[in-house]
Amino acid sequence: MKRIYLVEDESVLLDSIKMNLSYEGYEVIGYQSGHLAFEKAAELASSDLVILDVMLPGVNGIEVCKEIRKYSEVPILFLSAKGMTSDRVIGLKAGANDYLPKPFDLEELLLKVKILLAIPSKKTIHNVINIGNKSIDFNTFEVLDSQGKSLHVFSKREVDLLHLFAENIGKVLSRDEILDKIWGMDQFPTPRTIDNYILSYRKIFEADHKEGKFFHSIRGVGYKLTLG
Repeated sequence: MKRIYLVEDESVLLDSIKMNLSYEGYEVIGYQSGHLAFEKAAELASSDLVILDVMLPGVNGIEVCKEIRKYSEVPILFLSAKGMTSDRVIGLKAGANDYLPKPFDLEELLLKVKILLAIPSKKTIHNVINIGNKSIDFNTFEVLDSQGKSLHVFSKREVDLLHLFAENIGKVLSRDEILDKIWGMDQFPTPRTIDNYILSYRKIFEADHKEGKFFHSIRGVGYKLTLG
């Protein structure tokens, strides 16, 4: 299922768009705060599409778009009451793929969503991502503290699993999906193997090893990484 983040401060419009996209079979996560969307930029960047209002309170959509672009090339569709050519140019220069002025026709929105979701995925993750007050350098496999001091060095498989989580921030990955992508079809580790990896990550990144703030075990489903 395609995952879409919708950032729109008008609650009625947010609910309407979310409902219609859900009817089309998409998973839709909605935010009304530009500040929150900015903080969750890495999570938005790991989705399949971001629909972003320009005129957001606190942090505007242009700034949110620029922050998302630090992490990936996920398709971004701007919605805005400002529909002049100059406004569209500003939005596109900020990194958006398309721009839809308000008020808009629902069919046009759904068509643009379908077109943008057809764009081949170009998800990229920075070589270094922050998890709490520590970071992981995917080039050196090191865990660094806030001062850049090396605290731990991961194995390649540990880094591969971390990278898979980083590409899917906020998304639940099933055990079968993880086993297939990280271990492949020729190896047969048990689901408990993944539990052990999650526990080792928690010991390094989490204050509470049992109740993960970042690394979550979803009973009967799988696992996910969030950044706060």
